[in-house]
Amino acid sequence: MANLLKGAAVVEALGEKMKRDVLCLKDKGISPALAILRIGERADDVSYEKNAIKRCESVGVMVRRVTLPADVSQVSLIEAVENLNNDGSIHGVLMFRPLPKHLDERAACEALDPAKDIDGITEGSLAGVFTGSGKGFAPCTAQAIIEILDYYGIDYTGKRVAVAGRSLVVGKPAAIMLMARNATVTICHTRTADMPAITRNAEIVIAATGQAEGMTKEYFSSGQIVIDVGINWNSEKGKLCGDVKFDEAEPVVAAITPVPGGVGTVTTSVLVSNVIKAAQCK
Repeated sequence: MANLLKGAAVVEALGEKMKRDVLCLKDKGISPALAILRIGERADDVSYEKNAIKRCESVGVMVRRVTLPADVSQVSLIEAVENLNNDGSIHGVLMFRPLPKHLDERAACEALDPAKDIDGITEGSLAGVFTGSGKGFAPCTAQAIIEILDYYGIDYTGKRVAVAGRSLVVGKPAAIMLMARNATVTICHTRTADMPAITRNAEIVIAATGQAEGMTKEYFSSGQIVIDVGINWNSEKGKLCGDVKFDEAEPVVAAITPVPGGVGTVTTSVLVSNVIKAAQCK
């Protein structure tokens, strides 16, 4: 039976540090604040917003919600972003994506001040990750992977790591961040020949394919550490599932993150932590 790398313990540890940091900021007259920019009423956005607000409130971070209609114009969206850029009381901005199809998502992301981009969606933030300059913030899910590995004392220096997925949200930044910490990383994707052979040979596997339970037992071998980033809905079972077929992988590997209760829970804490870090830079 694999060791479950649960997110709750990581969240608790991050939460205690955030509370201390917020108190230090308030002693200096700074109240860290997050603005949540949401377009429309997508159920998953609304759900994440509630969780983010709850996490912010638990550590003393203020939240302002900015909700725009689903048919908002590009001009009005950019204006809302610029207003938040110019608001000195706001330290971080979370803009939910994907945006409605009639909007230019890239332009909206690039309108955001990188200093307030606490979710790593601007080219400026990603440049900081890829160059190792330390500027800006990494995408929260990629950072959550690092937080979990570090909390559980998993040493990845010199280790073979397979990252299944090449998105700018998880796969690519996670690979760069792991390499910066001296891991030997292979990125796999939909055009990779014989992906299971590559992931089986890795010591750590990051599953971020976006395919519900697509990584079955042939992708894994004994002794591995598996970080399952996926959050998908299994309609047949009526519950959430990851990108890894947990029932097949768990008896084989040494440790694995559960879904739900793994990476997703830590991601929200990373987001709030980034707001506090942005406030500390003021």
